Formats: sequence, structure tokens, C-alpha cells
Amino acid sequence: MLQKLKNQKEEERKRKSLAIKEKLFRLKAFKQAKTIMFYLALKSEVSTRLMIEGAIRLGKKVAVPTCDIKAKKLIPCLVTGRGADDFKKGAHCIDEPSSQEPVPKEAIDLFIVPGLAFDARGNRLGRGLGYYDRFLSSLPGGAPKIGLAFKFQVLKRLPHHLPHDIRVDKVLFA
Repeated sequence: MLQKLKNQKEEERKRKSLAIKEKLFRLKAFKQAKTIMFYLALKSEVSTRLMIEGAIRLGKKVAVPTCDIKAKKLIPCLVTGRGADDFKKGAHCIDEPSSQEPVPKEAIDLFIVPGLAFDARGNRLGRGLGYYDRFLSSLPGGAPKIGLAFKFQVLKRLPHHLPHDIRVDKVLFA
């Protein structure tokens, strides 16, 4: 899957990311959400920058994760604007918000989740460090978890190991 992501052409990734953004913005859960937690995509993943900017323009509060390496956990932090200065390189070379203003998990109405692969039942394959599984398992119930993927990342079936592998409620793909 890593190789397929790496081999995807940039213009294809951008086009598909825009199509996924349109699907997300049409969802009832997105329209009703006041605070949304996105991820900041790696170069090969579904791009979330335009989604973040669009959500902020719509008046939504946006959080993205910062990574506490020592505690091996994600901390949602507020994105305060739309500029490039809003982010800095964080752990594992993943961008993080410059503000570092924490957002309580209970205040988040919708979680947008990355993955290397998903299946139709919402099973998710991450990158192997367990940050998202630990984070998702700690969430209070109720707020939907939506995975974003390219069509080739959605497989018929993935292995699932409770309680470690946390399912998403829906997968959007193009």
C-alpha cells in the first residue's frame, strides 16, 4: 500500500482529494459539526489542507493532532488561521499547529482519520505505531469517525484485532 501511495501521480492525488473534500462537505455530520479534528496529511495521503481551510471559512473550529512521543499519544490542538505559519514540523516530520492550544476531545463533533487501508466494515490499517488507535479508543462515544482514502486503499477485508484496532464509522474515497 505504501508503494501504491508513493507511485500515485501528484495531479491524480490532488484531483481525488478535491473529490473526497466535496463528499465530506456534503455529509450531514460535517454540516452539523461545530468542531472538527482533521489530520495533517503526509505527501502521499489524501490532502486535508483545503478541507481545513474550507471548514475554517465556514466558521468551524478545527483541531489537528500534535504528537507527544514520550506518552505515545495524540493531543488535539486548535488551528487558529489558514496561513502556512499556522504549522510547524512536529514528531515524525508531520506538521503540527503552531498554537499548541489543546482542544478537549469532548468538544470535538467529528473526527477525520487517516489510514493506509480500510475495508467496507470500517476496519483501518494504520502506520503501525498505534497513535490513532490509542487516541480513538479514548474518545467519548457519539462523535463520528470518518476515514479518508483513495479507492485503491479500500480493500474487501482487513484483519481486525479488538481492542487495539478501532473502526471508523464511514470511509470516503475517490
